Amino acid sequence: MAEQGLHEDVSVKLLAWYDAHARDLPWRAKRGVKPDPYHVWLSEIMLQQTTVAAVKDYYIKFLSRWPTVSDLAKASQEDVLRAWAGLGYYARARNLHACAIKVVSDWNGKFPDTEEALRSLPGIGPYTAAAIAAIAFDRPHAAVDGNVERVMARVYAIETPLPAAKPLIKLKAQALVPEKRAGDFAQALMDLGATICTPRSPNCKICPWTDECKGRALGIAESLPRKAPKVKIPTRLGIAFWVERDDGHILLRQRPQKGLLGGMMEIPSTPWEAKLPRNVAGPFEAEWTKLKTTVEHTFTHFHLQLNVWKTTTTEMSLPDGSGYRWVHKDELTHEALPSLMRKVVVAALADRPRLRKAG
Repeated sequence: MAEQGLHEDVSVKLLAWYDAHARDLPWRAKRGVKPDPYHVWLSEIMLQQTTVAAVKDYYIKFLSRWPTVSDLAKASQEDVLRAWAGLGYYARARNLHACAIKVVSDWNGKFPDTEEALRSLPGIGPYTAAAIAAIAFDRPHAAVDGNVERVMARVYAIETPLPAAKPLIKLKAQALVPEKRAGDFAQALMDLGATICTPRSPNCKICPWTDECKGRALGIAESLPRKAPKVKIPTRLGIAFWVERDDGHILLRQRPQKGLLGGMMEIPSTPWEAKLPRNVAGPFEAEWTKLKTTVEHTFTHFHLQLNVWKTTTTEMSLPDGSGYRWVHKDELTHEALPSLMRKVVVAALADRPRLRKAG
């Protein structure tokens, strides 16, 4: 009973702090207003592995273009990917569109209100399901993201490194969820981690849980959570082919729907391998100029270095194979180009020597 009383006390403290200091976010419902599940879902998908600052403009743009889940379901995947371009982790965009279609077809345009049912939808994993269930429907679930992991590890002085500590952290967080205002509590924990219990230099003096924090009492708060040593990721190499027609059109290619950057547009390239291919074949037989600049980009599991080869051509037809099309360089900003390919575009446009035309 004493443990339960402690949990109730710290939960009340956190909610009182949240009432006074909650962040004003475009997807967050005002006090006393019932959250819109579509808004909650859209923001949570966008916020996966991305910062609040990066998401705000994308969220507003999406909501303006597709005000309801039914509107989003009617959109083409290409339009969704195009609107998502630059936000990264593009499987989220494909799953976002697939989820909208499923909500409309299977749930009559209304999101299910249980964690179990939410997890059956494309792109919704354990954390996202718990967050939507809590915030949109006030279900008593702990939504444990990176911010919450840090707060829990410090409050309870959990020194087991992540990811091994995740089950215990989830258990501790779940025990704190109040019977009422579970959604506010979930958002309060996120805000606490984002604004006060920060990775470096946490502001313990103004933290509502400073008296309860075991990590602070032991003087180890800033060193928590512990993390297992990072595994060095491999480097892969490739060549991107910038083909520019005399009329200013650039050759693009759509990537396969499945796999990394699935469905996105790209500057055609070789496969990304540990070594560059010995016999390189571009989309056209041509004389190529190699840029001095190497484009680099880090994905979750590997680092990529791309050489960029350029040529100009009078060719109007498309290469053999599917997914190719010509797009004027002034229209490239409107294409579903991932961040990597936008780097290639910047590098190619910045390098404007006189090129030899394709033979």
